[in-house]
Amino acid sequence: MPHERFQFTGSEGQQLAAALDTPEGGIRGYALFAHCFTCGKDVLAASRIALALASKGIAVLRFDFTGLGSSEGDFANSTFSSNVADLVRAADHLRETRGVPAILIGHSLGGAAVLAAADQIPDAKAVVTIAAPSDPSHVTNFFRDKIEDIRQQGKVEVSLAGRPFSIKREFLDDIAEHSLTSHIAKLHKALLIMHSPTDDTVSIDNATKIFVTARHPKSFVSLSDADHLLTDRGDAAYVADMIAAWASRYLASAAPQQAADSGQDQGQGPRLVVVRETRDSRFQNTVTVGPHHLLADEPAAVGGADSGPGPYDYVLAGLGACTSMTMRMYAERKSLPLDRVTVTLSHSKIHAEDCAECETRVGMLDQFDRVISMEGTLDAEQRKKLMEIADKCPVHRTLTSEIHIVTKAAD
Repeated sequence: MPHERFQFTGSEGQQLAAALDTPEGGIRGYALFAHCFTCGKDVLAASRIALALASKGIAVLRFDFTGLGSSEGDFANSTFSSNVADLVRAADHLRETRGVPAILIGHSLGGAAVLAAADQIPDAKAVVTIAAPSDPSHVTNFFRDKIEDIRQQGKVEVSLAGRPFSIKREFLDDIAEHSLTSHIAKLHKALLIMHSPTDDTVSIDNATKIFVTARHPKSFVSLSDADHLLTDRGDAAYVADMIAAWASRYLASAAPQQAADSGQDQGQGPRLVVVRETRDSRFQNTVTVGPHHLLADEPAAVGGADSGPGPYDYVLAGLGACTSMTMRMYAERKSLPLDRVTVTLSHSKIHAEDCAECETRVGMLDQFDRVISMEGTLDAEQRKKLMEIADKCPVHRTLTSEIHIVTKAAD
């Protein structure tokens, strides 16, 4: 499955390490995964579930909370509240760069975190908890013999899963203030609770409390014989199967959100464009851009099936859309009476000597003809200015500047 690693800025300014697992074909929807206490995005349960969901068409973003894995920051300074805030930031990043986070999935304390964060992620349609505690203070059971020392000394190093972690008094104070009851009762999202009756880390009673508190639609799936960390590969696969099947109706109702222009001029990294052969015909390819799914092909005259625009058609479409959007932004900023822009484009090859403005004098050149129609009560000066603005659209500047294309084989 395609796998991308990147960073985004957390709620307190640190760079948080993230991974996005995407399907090889079309994307049915996006999920955000929160890992267990002191774990990381690459813990077996998280990585296996993410990969399994990707194989079923659901892209999954998982990330390391502050001070864990490859993320910046000091774990000792993190709290349950900061984890919740980082989840909201992760959802914002996913929405801005790929698509809306339709499903929130949390394992163990991550399950408590997604329940607390859900009302701050309004476009999420469904929430899944896996072996989640009904009260985040449950994690203090892992170091109950150190609680008094933490309160007295302010900061104490404890051993969790064989690794040292520093816990501060602020962590205890913060987690004591959090009650999930109100969050669960007003969730207003579909809820799937998954828990093992034999979980000896977070007892099944926690699942019962969450289920009783939640309103419908709610569902429960028993993870019989599974351990808390889902170390058996089959358990992780089963969890992914259940989530994919259960969430299908909520993915269908999650309206795709048009992400803003994500070029680097806007201060954020560009979305990936994935082009893949379908093998249904000679040249047909699927084109996936965030939540958008298109086809590319060649006309029948050159051996294609004409099932979608050709490569140069997409180049022209990009230039035309960028031209129209740039003119619209300028018109709104200057309060110009521009009612509608129509851009008509074509591509051809010309002899270099036929282009008086071109530096190249020998051979053939690509020529893009662009005709712009403007509707509205614009005067001559306003029309002239808008035509000048058209040449300043980012795609126009890209096509007329030096371009560096880096090509490498996939790992």
